[in-house]
Amino acid sequence: MKKRIQPTILRIVLALILSPQLAIHAADYPLRDAVECQARNGLPNVLQKLRQDREVRIGYLGGSITAAPGWRVKSMKWFQEQYPKVKVSEINAAIGGTGSDLGVFRLQQDTLRHQPDLLFVEFAVNDGGAAPDRIIKAMEGIVRQTWRADPATDICFVYTISLPVLEDALAGRYQRSATAMEHVAGHYGIPTIHLGLEVARMVAGGRLVFKGEKPKDNPATTKPMVFSSDGVHPLVETGHQLYLDAIVRSMKVVGNVGKPGPHRIPKPLDADNWENAKLVPIRADMLSGKWTRMDPAKDPLAKRFSNRLPVLWHSDDPGATLSFRFKGTTASMYDLVGPDCGQVQVKVGEGKDKTVRRIDGYCTYHRLSKFTVTSSGTDETQGVRLTISAEAPDKAKILFERNRHDLLKNPKKYEGINWYVGSIMLIGDLVE
Repeated sequence: MKKRIQPTILRIVLALILSPQLAIHAADYPLRDAVECQARNGLPNVLQKLRQDREVRIGYLGGSITAAPGWRVKSMKWFQEQYPKVKVSEINAAIGGTGSDLGVFRLQQDTLRHQPDLLFVEFAVNDGGAAPDRIIKAMEGIVRQTWRADPATDICFVYTISLPVLEDALAGRYQRSATAMEHVAGHYGIPTIHLGLEVARMVAGGRLVFKGEKPKDNPATTKPMVFSSDGVHPLVETGHQLYLDAIVRSMKVVGNVGKPGPHRIPKPLDADNWENAKLVPIRADMLSGKWTRMDPAKDPLAKRFSNRLPVLWHSDDPGATLSFRFKGTTASMYDLVGPDCGQVQVKVGEGKDKTVRRIDGYCTYHRLSKFTVTSSGTDETQGVRLTISAEAPDKAKILFERNRHDLLKNPKKYEGINWYVGSIMLIGDLVE
């Protein structure tokens, strides 16, 4: 007797087939048939270069799981060992705590200008709280930007997991973020690798503890193995090794798929995707008041972030402003948050001022950040003015309880109303 297809599942399948826009809404439903590797059109261009002993550059665009010395480093070493006659080099474009909504803006600066032959994209965990339609806009923008720059660049999406989505992996499903990414991958023929399915199988079989204290002895030989200490970031010896193993298995699947040549760019899934997202470095003529362009050769903070913010401006002058006009849909700021930072008053056109704090509960240190200035959804010309507030935020209330001891111990570290800002994130263009 044939098993009947449930009406809800049938509607979703029809939506995926008949309408890309409906497919975006259907992305709220996790797929039931997650597999470790979807080969699709494969990675024919980079594999051809490797087999011909030609130089290859591999880009890694992602969050902290990619930034760690784990699957990124291990996979780079694997490629180098598999093709010992080839010069295989790495483009490390990973930034902890960031998702595809920043990755699509910094793609050109951090990755494409280095001309990758293969681009791994890892944002499934950090995009976990994002709406599916926003994920699709960003991931589609990453694909279209990449192939517009060089249609021979191969792309591979990789899906990592964390404790909140382990249930989906245990059930053999893609988590919501990966489901949205699968729509993009399917539309463009991009191979995908689910790094966490075997992890989930090992958890189900009692061979792996997903979250636990790191063993004092060798974690790789401790039974059962511990995947991570925090439920997110894999241990290098165990979790990241399992991620590498999934990549190695998948390389065999994609090894003979597809034909070398330029990738075709089809019509977009979402006409409003973020293909035109860009970073625009801030210029001196946009600034008024007392500002200093920080020199990486002299300033430790500027040096630390120079690879991501090659232009970095600083001011602690109350009333100092940054002003610009642009024609487009979205403008955001790419900056730093930190313990000595203050807050900024944002005004768009004739609208009301809004206050944006540049310190959060984690800020016992400086880190890269961003905030949206305006996202109108319509392509129009808008004027933007950002002003450093004279009023310092209540940092004791902002910091998480576990971090307040640092404020009490190092009060001078938290003094100031500083703003460190480098670029404007635009979907659109500046109007001079």
